[in-house]
Amino acid sequence: MDDTTKDAADLLWLAFLLTGQRDISLDIAVDTIASQDEGYPFFTTWMGAWARRTVIAKALGAIRGELAESAHRTRMARVEHGAAAPQGWSLSPDTTKARIEQALLSIDVFPRAAVVLSIFEAVRMADAAVLLDADAALVRKAQAIGLSEFIGNLAGTKRHAEVRYACPFRLIFAAR
Repeated sequence: MDDTTKDAADLLWLAFLLTGQRDISLDIAVDTIASQDEGYPFFTTWMGAWARRTVIAKALGAIRGELAESAHRTRMARVEHGAAAPQGWSLSPDTTKARIEQALLSIDVFPRAAVVLSIFEAVRMADAAVLLDADAALVRKAQAIGLSEFIGNLAGTKRHAEVRYACPFRLIFAAR
């Protein structure tokens, strides 16, 4: 696979992880790739980063209504402050792209977007808040919920189904 094909596939996957919709993701990726000017190879790295930002903006714009509904559900969730991931946890190098996709797509769209942006795309929290049209505290809460669900999904424990909402700002997991 050449670099251009790999870059296109990465943009498509990014759009899909954010929207959860293949048709919209394909349109976003194709539109972004078509708008790139390859006349200046000096700017290739910069243009690649810009393309990712463009895909993020278009993907979030395409699901703005779903994000707002999901943000409301996230705002209403009562969770306690606590580590979303166990200390020292990291993604296994053996984890396949398909498994990551499956684990992420089973998370509600707002927490999933918070995880994709902050963890996978390394977007600063303040910037993620702007992109998600939410305050930073809600994005942090969504990130904690989403990361916890992601880890549970990867482990096959369905942690999100086990959440017991108790005191504000802490996820309490019922052991089964």
